[in-house]
Amino acid sequence: MGTRLLLGTMWLLHCLPLPLLAALGRGLGRLLFALARSRRRVALRNLELCYPDWSPQQRFALAREHFQWLGRSILERSLLWYAPMSQLKRIIHVEGDVKLAERSPRPVMWLVPHFMGLDVAGVATLLFQQHPACSMYQQQSNPVMDEAIRKGRMRFGDHAEIFPRSDKALPLIRAIRKGHAFFNLPDMDFGARDAAFVPFFGVPAATLLAPSRMARALGMVVQPVIAEMLPGGQGYRVRFGEPFTHFPSDDPVADTAAMNRWIEDEIRKNPAQYLWVHKRFKTRPAGEASLY
Repeated sequence: MGTRLLLGTMWLLHCLPLPLLAALGRGLGRLLFALARSRRRVALRNLELCYPDWSPQQRFALAREHFQWLGRSILERSLLWYAPMSQLKRIIHVEGDVKLAERSPRPVMWLVPHFMGLDVAGVATLLFQQHPACSMYQQQSNPVMDEAIRKGRMRFGDHAEIFPRSDKALPLIRAIRKGHAFFNLPDMDFGARDAAFVPFFGVPAATLLAPSRMARALGMVVQPVIAEMLPGGQGYRVRFGEPFTHFPSDDPVADTAAMNRWIEDEIRKNPAQYLWVHKRFKTRPAGEASLY
């Protein structure tokens, strides 16, 4: 009952004008910053590790701003799940070569770091280009919420597939071999398996080698994609960058380190919108103490 009430509230929220919805989201973020103490501690610790030269006051202010973007991303998911296509096309501003996958003779990997507008980037690949696409998602333990998330992400996706992260990779590989573009999220800590400890803001971070290995094994073109939430009612910007020219190489560890450097550069442009509440440095090299 609680989940259905929450989903009903999300449906009602999508009817609000974006400036009002954005203001409510920022208010929710301020509330979360005050109440979600464990996540606030994670964000502040991440910022301490990544920005050691900043003062505590600077990091605190950035964390507080981050939570307001986080609150917006939660409430504005209602638009992505329920707003009509015409409205979304008005408020999602696409830059760069969004149609690369339609023309490429090789399958395309969209490399999409965890900024607050991540789900907007996913919708953009369904609204502004027609090539078949695939991705992975974190399956929810609540079946009602899981179904709502799948429907929300796939409602424009008659040419797309998503696979639970808990499944084996074979269905995903089959889809890519059929030519599907792959919407890949490369920057979360999934443990030491199939990962390397490469620098992220100078701190060793367990980072999956799969983007490099998969791109090389399947002959993929790797295109970076960055999603940005714009102030107030201005909507969103999704940038489809030029394909990487030196990724993948024959050295997946070097590729992974280069990928992290690219993500760092993008974070420095818009630090408040990166996902600081994730324990990016949770997995440590053998014998090293926890950073949290």
